[in-house]
Amino acid sequence: MKKLILGLTLAVASVALAGGDLLINGAGATFPFPLYSKWFSEYNKLHPNLKFNYQSIGSGGGVKQITEKTVDFGASDAPLSDEELAKAPGLLHIPTVLGAVVVAFNVPGVTELKLSPEAVAGIFLGTVSKWNDPAIARDNPGVKLPDLAVAPAYRSDGSGTTYVFADYLAKVSADFKQKVGVGKSVKWPTGLGGKGNEGVTGLVKATPGAVGYVELAYANQNKLTTAAIRNRDGAFVKATIEATSEAAAGVQMPADYRVSITNASGKGAYPIASFTYLLVYRDQTNKEKGTALIDFLKWAVTDGEKYAAPLDYASLPASVVTKVQGTIGTMTVQGAKPSASR
Repeated sequence: MKKLILGLTLAVASVALAGGDLLINGAGATFPFPLYSKWFSEYNKLHPNLKFNYQSIGSGGGVKQITEKTVDFGASDAPLSDEELAKAPGLLHIPTVLGAVVVAFNVPGVTELKLSPEAVAGIFLGTVSKWNDPAIARDNPGVKLPDLAVAPAYRSDGSGTTYVFADYLAKVSADFKQKVGVGKSVKWPTGLGGKGNEGVTGLVKATPGAVGYVELAYANQNKLTTAAIRNRDGAFVKATIEATSEAAAGVQMPADYRVSITNASGKGAYPIASFTYLLVYRDQTNKEKGTALIDFLKWAVTDGEKYAAPLDYASLPASVVTKVQGTIGTMTVQGAKPSASR
């Protein structure tokens, strides 16, 4: 993985590479990075002269760079606000897959844990400070919870993962909404910060008593232990592809795709789930890059979706794929609408 990251984040300023290769630059979310890495690798096999340089720097950085047009595409788990979109006229949200944010913990001797929304909010507000606190113990009868300090870990960078997690907590806790709020960067009342999903993963693994929020793929790849979260219907659900898909089952997708599916209804729905987005401009001003990027987007939301499940992401619902294909079809290259045959 380290070698792959280094290869993908190598900064190359020029469009053309040795041998006439074309380079497309992107930056943003760490949440979908495992999948995007796979996509870029597989697409390169189909188009050897096309290469992707993706910097996994967090959604906040991705939004900033695509707004300033220093990259060809951005990536964010958090939909842009009206204020952010006003600074980037013509920017499109292209949903790619669904992912889950899990609550990963490192409590010696504990391998299974159920957490209520109140307990999760209390942990990250600092009001639940011991693992044997009644807010945790009442949902875990028979589990030997230690008298060990809770050590929350959070994202220190601007992060879509933070946005999704905070969006969920603000829905289930009035205190959290009032004291912390929702955003890609928030001021956490307690805990330690780590950069990227990778940083939070490292903190949780290294610290007895730690608990943090990370994307499901990172948790599984790093063999983190994750909690079952009580959902809106009262069922304790662990994050799976199926539970993530169920969270999106009843969503009414708006025309601009900016939607929240945290705390969704459904007996089997995992409550901390989200779409993740590629951010691209409708009007592509560079003919070669624009044409290649449009073709890649078409591939990603169709053939590319088969790579989602093996990496713990849920594919887009068929109805959303159809809608996204229509949106991609409105993209233009140097003012000319791309042909339907591409």
